[in-house]
Amino acid sequence: MGGWRDMSAEALEDQYSPSRWSPRLDRDTIIDAHLAVTAAGTERARASAQTSLHVPYGKGDGEKLDIYFPTDHSGTFPVLVYIHGGYWQCLSKDESGFAAPPLVSQGVAVVAVGYDTAPRGHMDTMVLQVRRSLAFLVEQYPEIREVAQRNSPMRHVAPAVPAACEVLVVVAQHDSPEFRRQSQEYSQALRAAGWSVSLLDLAGVDHFDVIEKLSENSYILTQVILNMISRA
Repeated sequence: MGGWRDMSAEALEDQYSPSRWSPRLDRDTIIDAHLAVTAAGTERARASAQTSLHVPYGKGDGEKLDIYFPTDHSGTFPVLVYIHGGYWQCLSKDESGFAAPPLVSQGVAVVAVGYDTAPRGHMDTMVLQVRRSLAFLVEQYPEIREVAQRNSPMRHVAPAVPAACEVLVVVAQHDSPEFRRQSQEYSQALRAAGWSVSLLDLAGVDHFDVIEKLSENSYILTQVILNMISRA
């Protein structure tokens, strides 16, 4: 079976650079465009939702998170934890609240987690920080449900347990072939371990607008997330 082990360093760099695969914009402008879209969406979300911003979950300067509360949060509520990407080098929680409006309007809280990106943060540190943020949320809001991701999910596929959560793996049509292969392989590994897994292959989107569109009420992924939460 092929994969990254068969690639040259140059080919591997291409596969892991989403800006090289989008048909919408060239590689020199798509990242700036993505930052502009997510930053503007986050600004709108902060203006329209009730929030608790820059909440410390640890002692480090980068260990803060933003909470976008649902319109009615007097009782229990589900939560979507958003852990931003950025090739471990860029982006932050401050551009990660753009998906909140369609969810908070339906009673779902959105939490954008900050962590120390490279070079300040090592991958092991990033994983520990994300785990720390989830432990903080569970302690502060014991009524939510939480799901922790490890830094290499394929290496940590455990057998499903009773009442295990449903897993949704999403990949964009214009993700790189390697990203698409890994999504398929991860889905298969989870399914083989007994998990309930859905693989959603979204047409007409790339690595960037596949999440940018989460700010839209009618977007298929927004609706799938809300549907999964309603069944939980």
